[in-house]
Amino acid sequence: MSIIFRYECRRLMWNRFFFGFLLILLLYGWQVLDEVTILGISHTAPFSPWSFGDYLSRQLPLLWAGALFLLTFFTSGKARSVSVLTSACPMNPKRYAAARLAAALAGTSLLSFVVLAEAATFYLIRFQWAGWGSLASSALVTLAPPLVFALGSGWILGNIRPWLLFAWMTVPIICRFLPLPDALGMWNGSFFSRYPLTLELPDPGFLVPGPVLAVQGALWAAGVILGGIIIFPRKNTSQSPPSSASV
Repeated sequence: MSIIFRYECRRLMWNRFFFGFLLILLLYGWQVLDEVTILGISHTAPFSPWSFGDYLSRQLPLLWAGALFLLTFFTSGKARSVSVLTSACPMNPKRYAAARLAAALAGTSLLSFVVLAEAATFYLIRFQWAGWGSLASSALVTLAPPLVFALGSGWILGNIRPWLLFAWMTVPIICRFLPLPDALGMWNGSFFSRYPLTLELPDPGFLVPGPVLAVQGALWAAGVILGGIIIFPRKNTSQSPPSSASV
């Protein structure tokens, strides 16, 4: 399984598309940091969890699209034709699916790490600030649930129709322009710009209310469940085994 995992990682991450996407993430991220985050969000410091979370929420549509683009390597028509050959390999199909899903998760994690590292570099250069531990919870609750859900749901949709992946990429972008309820505030960024003002403190600590946490937790759980469906698909029980006829 480790051999397949390394092969798929190299295939996903060692190509012009991946490096080009990294460049787009870095350019856009630095623009957000240098023009928006540096001013602080909702009267908080630029390096507060709220300003940092706002930066991540602005990067989320690109990270979501990047995760889904990685899945196109497995769900395209060409990939499906190759899967006919790989299905004849002696390796357990469940382990093969797990290796591929792990490779997509590794690629998504690398994209997320680059986004986080860019913010760390920006804070160090602009403010000589390195209190990364205070930002961990903001990063975890903002990025992990939607990206895990993107991988699980994207794989299912891509195997139904490959073009559905490209339609699914637009969801976070559309959400940025919708007046979503407060519980979905992390999807359009309103949570980081509005909720700190309700706490009536000059620079409040990071706090996630129950409804928002429930939505993020549901996304994470749904992504994990869909990943389990990918690795452990239901067996087709529609055809019953032929009964032995008595002679």
